[in-house]
Amino acid sequence: MAKFTRLEVAAKMAETGMVPLFYHSDIKIAKKTLKACYEGGARLLEFTSRGDFAHQIFEQLNQYAIAKFPEMIMGVGSVTDAAAASLYMQLGANFIVTPVLRDDIAVVCNRRKLLWSAGCGSLTEIAKAEELGGEIVKLFPGSAYGPSFVKAIKGPQPWTSIMPTGGVSTEEDNLRGWFDAGVTCVGMGSKLISKEVLSNGDYEGLKTKVADVLALIQKIRQ
Repeated sequence: MAKFTRLEVAAKMAETGMVPLFYHSDIKIAKKTLKACYEGGARLLEFTSRGDFAHQIFEQLNQYAIAKFPEMIMGVGSVTDAAAASLYMQLGANFIVTPVLRDDIAVVCNRRKLLWSAGCGSLTEIAKAEELGGEIVKLFPGSAYGPSFVKAIKGPQPWTSIMPTGGVSTEEDNLRGWFDAGVTCVGMGSKLISKEVLSNGDYEGLKTKVADVLALIQKIRQ
């Protein structure tokens, strides 16, 4: 069962401004990655469900987080149907992120009062996600839309909370563009947790990078 309510998760997303995301099939590497992100200041982590038996890796990773880093809010991304969402909720996921907008996922997450973030690419989809109870909408792929799209959406819908994923980098100009446009937070994958980091095991470097990006986001917001 999830440890954090949907409002607690949404508040932490807004507070920190970043959700690191990654996938790895080796639980040892996954644990070290989680530890580095946590020690760098991240308090949310999205484990993307992209490989065979990914749920088994997540189960072990979440148990590790609960035991060692109880403030870490663990979620799962790349969830494509209600059955998968239900499975991950049983394994203790605190939030669900999807690449597309699906009513069936909204239903199962809302029933458990779990935060879910639907991948949207139009104002119509964003409005639909909010009507279905979505607190924070995922703009995906962010690189296909850019900050100008966010700014245009926030005009008629200033209440909308947006998390772009894909196309978000660690550079100040990139982050400033997104946050100046009005995003609530950003989802950051390979630009933050690169394949090189995972293969070379530079976890101290990852820890520093996470801390630097979080500090940069706070600076931009001031």
